[in-house]
Amino acid sequence: MQRFRYAYNLIGYSGEELLKSIDRVARLGYDAVEVEGEPETVDPARVRKLVGDAGLAVSSVCPSFGAGRDLSHPDPEVRDGAMGYVRAVAELAHAVGAPLIIVAPTAYPRTQPLADPEDEWRWAVESVRSVGEHAASLGVDLSLECWNRYGTYMLNRLEQGVRMWRETGLENGGVMADTYHMNIEERSLPEALRETGGLLNHVHLSDSNRLAPGWGHTDFQEILYTLQDLGYRGYLAFELILPPGSPSGGAAYEKALDDTTRQAIQHMKETEQRLSQGR
Repeated sequence: MQRFRYAYNLIGYSGEELLKSIDRVARLGYDAVEVEGEPETVDPARVRKLVGDAGLAVSSVCPSFGAGRDLSHPDPEVRDGAMGYVRAVAELAHAVGAPLIIVAPTAYPRTQPLADPEDEWRWAVESVRSVGEHAASLGVDLSLECWNRYGTYMLNRLEQGVRMWRETGLENGGVMADTYHMNIEERSLPEALRETGGLLNHVHLSDSNRLAPGWGHTDFQEILYTLQDLGYRGYLAFELILPPGSPSGGAAYEKALDDTTRQAIQHMKETEQRLSQGR
């Protein structure tokens, strides 16, 4: 069985000092970190040094598509601003050595169209194409993310992501799978992954409740089997929250971060081991 590569999204550490976060990820056996997509606050040189010193890689950059960062907004000035932001994120990825950035076509949480949905779809395709061309010039790929219905109305299922990606005509990237969103929107997680096929280029892992794998009801053995069968070679990046009632500071908070980070990779490695022994 192939050895999957695991990354941890540093956004889950809620502003913790970068050195401490990277040390935790390395100490607990990960291969890479996923960096927050905020070009104005992330120091690329420091990230590269700390990651390199820890023996890790940067798997990807994860932007935040909040208000004003909307690639399908009816206002062309808003779209231009959003495209400027994504181009800056692509430049950040290039600077930290990340192979790809995640892209979403609407701001979060915009669950209704503001104009004709067909027009918004077209604007999204045009915007993704534009930022994708800039990313390609830097050697950076895109991964188009689908959110559940409570985050967006536009892309909820992987099949929709595949359709949009193909309409862009881009060659540098594909579609991302997030097991939390898929748990809400897809009839079958393995079937959706299979239908995405060769366009699947990034995966976010979390359980059905956005907690670490093993703390919900998602069948990760079936997911790993499917990814193995597809020959998936990208990273599996954890995007997690702490369990409800977790402490918010001090040594107890750091222990909760350790426990979540450890649980995630241990559960997946145990799942890999079981899979290697037969389904």
